[in-house]
Amino acid sequence: MARHTIAGILKSAVLGAALVAGSAFAAQAQVLAPGENPISPFAGGAGNQLELSATTSLTTDYVFRGVSQTNQKPAIQGSLDAAYGIFYAGVWGSNVDFATNNSIELDWYGGIAPTLFGLDWDFGAIWYTYPGANSIDYVEIKTGASYGFTDNFTAGVTNYWSPDLKSNALEAGAEYTFGQLFNFFDPSVSALVGYWWFDDSSIEDYTFWNVGVTLGFLENWAADVRYWDSELSDTSCTGFIGNQNACDSRVVGTLSASF
Repeated sequence: MARHTIAGILKSAVLGAALVAGSAFAAQAQVLAPGENPISPFAGGAGNQLELSATTSLTTDYVFRGVSQTNQKPAIQGSLDAAYGIFYAGVWGSNVDFATNNSIELDWYGGIAPTLFGLDWDFGAIWYTYPGANSIDYVEIKTGASYGFTDNFTAGVTNYWSPDLKSNALEAGAEYTFGQLFNFFDPSVSALVGYWWFDDSSIEDYTFWNVGVTLGFLENWAADVRYWDSELSDTSCTGFIGNQNACDSRVVGTLSASF
């Protein structure tokens, strides 16, 4: 099948997921009683209590939107997060391997995550920083919504707009959880498809996708095996990140713990 045909199918999938989320939004809006406040951000909220958390991960390859950020090498990653009511903030870090002098990526983020019209929203900002190579730092503004169709199945759509890169990345994802097995394992399957496009015509727009299985265990541990791919050609990949192999399809394994 031609690459442009694949891209067309995947773009349709992203838009289709957006329409599904929009339909869910409309359905929830219709059930509001007259006079009921439709924009209360605290619907279903956990209350105003400060919550701190952290994660640490070891992955065989750090892949971002279908492109390896570590030259197909392993990465050690971690995050620190704080949440208070609908507000959240945090920092996430990983080693990287680009054609620059830096070897670390630090992402700073914050936002609000209210529940409106039965949908779980996420409005935030992410500042991607690369100490030692500040010229490639950039910001993205995130707007996302997800809907739990059942206790086991959730789907959502998120758009990332960057004023620095003059780009948009639209992602649609879904997850199905199977429930606990043998009072020990918590398996789930998930998939994501996205399309990243740029105002600069010299940068190729492209589609990316992944599908994988996650197995939770021991309450705070998880193992994930995920297939990644993108439609970027070797030539485009070289121009995009300086490595023609960074955009090849690959299977990535990740072991993580949360605290």
